[in-house]
Amino acid sequence: MTPDIRELDAETRDRIAAGEVVERPASVVKELVENALDADATRITVEVEAGGTERIAVGDDGVGMSETDARKAIEEHTTSKLRAIDELDAIGTLGFRGEALHAIGSVSRMAIRTKPRGGSRGTELVVEGGDRLECGPVGCPEGTTVEVTDLFGNVPARRKYLKTAATEFDHVQSVVAGYALANPDVAITLTHDGRERFSTAGDGDRRNAALAVYGREVAASMIPVGAAREDADAVDGPLDGVEGLVSHPETNRAGREYVTTLVDGRYVTASVVREAVVDAYGAQLAPDRYPFAVVDIDVPPGGVDVNVHPRKLEVLFADDEGAREQVREAVRSALLAEGLVRSRAPRGRSAPEQTEIPDDASSGSAERPPETGAGRDAGDASGGTADATSRDTGNGGETGTDAGALDDAGETGPTGRATPSSAPPSEPADSPGDGATSEEADGTDGRTDAPGKPAFREAPTQRTLGGEATTGTPEDLERLPSMEVLGQYDDTYLVAETADGLLLVDQHAADERVNYERLRERFAGDVTTQALADPVELELTAREAALFERYRDALARLGFHANRVDDRTVEVTTVPALVAEAGDPSVVRDVLSDLVGGEGTAEGTVESIADDLLADMACYPSITGNTSLTDGSVVDLLSALDECENPWACPHGRPVLIQIDSDEIEDRFERDYPGH
Repeated sequence: MTPDIRELDAETRDRIAAGEVVERPASVVKELVENALDADATRITVEVEAGGTERIAVGDDGVGMSETDARKAIEEHTTSKLRAIDELDAIGTLGFRGEALHAIGSVSRMAIRTKPRGGSRGTELVVEGGDRLECGPVGCPEGTTVEVTDLFGNVPARRKYLKTAATEFDHVQSVVAGYALANPDVAITLTHDGRERFSTAGDGDRRNAALAVYGREVAASMIPVGAAREDADAVDGPLDGVEGLVSHPETNRAGREYVTTLVDGRYVTASVVREAVVDAYGAQLAPDRYPFAVVDIDVPPGGVDVNVHPRKLEVLFADDEGAREQVREAVRSALLAEGLVRSRAPRGRSAPEQTEIPDDASSGSAERPPETGAGRDAGDASGGTADATSRDTGNGGETGTDAGALDDAGETGPTGRATPSSAPPSEPADSPGDGATSEEADGTDGRTDAPGKPAFREAPTQRTLGGEATTGTPEDLERLPSMEVLGQYDDTYLVAETADGLLLVDQHAADERVNYERLRERFAGDVTTQALADPVELELTAREAALFERYRDALARLGFHANRVDDRTVEVTTVPALVAEAGDPSVVRDVLSDLVGGEGTAEGTVESIADDLLADMACYPSITGNTSLTDGSVVDLLSALDECENPWACPHGRPVLIQIDSDEIEDRFERDYPGH
């Protein structure tokens, strides 16, 4: 029997609608800050406790509300910002749906204290679970303060999915920082558990806002971007203007959270803009590093739809590709003007004189313990400071050379025979360079419990260059097949012939896997630490400073010991011995970001972060792409790879080997007739 269709009751409708707007404490903060900005505030204070799970209070000195307006404001779909449907294409405010206060009040206890400018008295209104409990006069300053407690108290299923207080505050801080950078003419202060995290001056200078949020080191590295359409230097495109700040390539981080995208002053998630910013750096930024950036897009009426997401977090451009190109060119023009990018050969392709190695430096990399380097690529083909450290995904554009594995620049490539062994190569990872190993992706750690057999993860279907599943690869091989190395392709890939076809080996990924497993053996058990002869002071962003306070013990378990110098500076005194050899204590910044990314849950997080750290450290001393190898180096590399527990993927998840079987080769050449 078909169930009857019934209309939902008002309470159920309200809670469903509220869930679309209020996902977590940061959602509440976003809506309230937007309302304060729309109310013409010049000063906004945001106070949260326990990451916002216990209390959120947002106060402003804006226009305020009368008692009549306050009563209307908590009703569904009531707003002062939109009057007719034809105004939707020209919305000039941040909030316009009239959902925020009603939705927040439906899933919390909310108190509003407000007084209009020039008004004689204020109003206090209390809502709990969608019901107005009280409303009456109160003494308060001009403006509005909204206090939210017991968030999701009446929706326990939603509350139990909130993360740790540190993680929730991280989301809150991202939102407030975004609007502080978007509105440098408004003084915005963020406080967590009674401690001020940052406070902007509200003097209209975006660089000063960046100074408050990111610190002096980052602010000093940032350069202005763009101009309005009417300016002579403006880049042509569908946007009316692209303005903001971007950092020097050497001032970067491992996460994209510091690329702030704004559309008409609205803090949004705009992947088109973020990708365009990163693309503008080209060869000067390593593949998995991100700059600090604040990019504000001025869009003509009808050029963007902010109504594609219930919380107005995502936007849709009418001309995505045009917007992408205009942003990219605006950022690139600014970097070119400062001499920070250049149009040269692909990243890492060194000049001949840079790759020449003495004759006595021809031993294979497999004989060299990976004890040098931070596992971080400076990201700039000409080198860089410690702040430019980065994880290299080995895409054929790595910087640096390996004296133990290179031949003279004019070497034509090896020919010879190697007989390493193990199971069939694995399928390429879906998301190369994301910091997760192939084992982490499936949760197996790449091991089996079968006695007497190599502990490899089960290999998925091998794919051809055309994307089709290959055939003819033996499934019962426990060793790599015997192969005859034919040479190198593009000085980056080893080409070998096997009984079943051709094998391509990414030399950087292979050496990275070898180095990673050696480092992992050294790191096993108790962490060996080393005190720095000269402690290193690191300036942290507001976000990193908050994470340091929360994860200080976790850092110590990894071997990093640091003391707080002031609210935004720490002094690193002790690091893991392997990091000390690399001389790069600034890696602690990336470790902090990784810790919160793992939601901060004890053992699993610390162990996975240690694994990521080793993966990064394995990268630096590895043979790079665009490097000619000797015969002996190739044999040593393949032999060392054969001894690895998992030779099929580098520690970042990229494939090491790709096999093209004979059947595919014959099919591609249409050799399906006899006698030829």
